[in-house]
Amino acid sequence: MPRVCQFTGKKTTAGGNKNYRGRAKYLGGVGKRITSRNKRTFKANMQRVRAVIDGQVCRINVSAKAIKMGLVVKPLKRDWTPETDA
Repeated sequence: MPRVCQFTGKKTTAGGNKNYRGRAKYLGGVGKRITSRNKRTFKANMQRVRAVIDGQVCRINVSAKAIKMGLVVKPLKRDWTPETDA
């Protein structure tokens, strides 16, 4: 299952880490230098939630940002109690 939000379109993106060595010039050094670069991925904060889509309740993958923005309509809580034998 792809890590893509159905509402915002957020997905995994590529980036990189940089490692530095040295002392900053304003602290009296000769400056910071990059010693290595590594590829990495930035993954979206995906959540699997129950939502109402076209009048039906189904589970979908959405980003946390879509939930905070109110793009996801969650179903109502069931008010069900078991029948008691009286």
